[in-house]
Amino acid sequence: MRVLVVEDERKVAKALRDGLEAERYDVSVAASGEEGFFLVNHEIFDLVLLDLMLPRRNGIEVLTTLRKSGLQTPVLILTAKDAVEDRVHGLDSGADDYLVKPFAIPELLARIRALLRRGRPNQVLKLQQDDLVMDLVTRKVVRGGRPLELTLKEFEMLEYLLRHVGRVVSREMLARDV
Repeated sequence: MRVLVVEDERKVAKALRDGLEAERYDVSVAASGEEGFFLVNHEIFDLVLLDLMLPRRNGIEVLTTLRKSGLQTPVLILTAKDAVEDRVHGLDSGADDYLVKPFAIPELLARIRALLRRGRPNQVLKLQQDDLVMDLVTRKVVRGGRPLELTLKEFEMLEYLLRHVGRVVSREMLARDV
């Protein structure tokens, strides 16, 4: 699962990246609202973590513009703005969830799993081939009832192969898409 973190504070962005990558998420980071807006419009993400107080374009502007353009990707706002009015405004502007800083990484991960479980109606959340099951939300793989420990790259390669079962996959395709 691909996650875009739009956060201008370097330490916070690094902590988010490290925490998400430890859970085997593929993470991209944007340091401004403008950069985040560009990435969302040019790449496919399964979730966006969006700060509100960003340089060059604030989070609410980014969010409302994305929603007006039809983006359905779940958006979780991460911000220090904790007033009830701020939370209501964020949710009414199109956010799927709102979490106030500072927060605990386990809570963030639980909220991410909840948002990804809801997903989009046509989104596949588990891939299976015979006795191999890959859960794309929890990032766990089980074969014959036993869990497999995979690196991020191994997980991505296996996901790609499971999505292309029955088709020839070349080395070039793997290099380009994984």
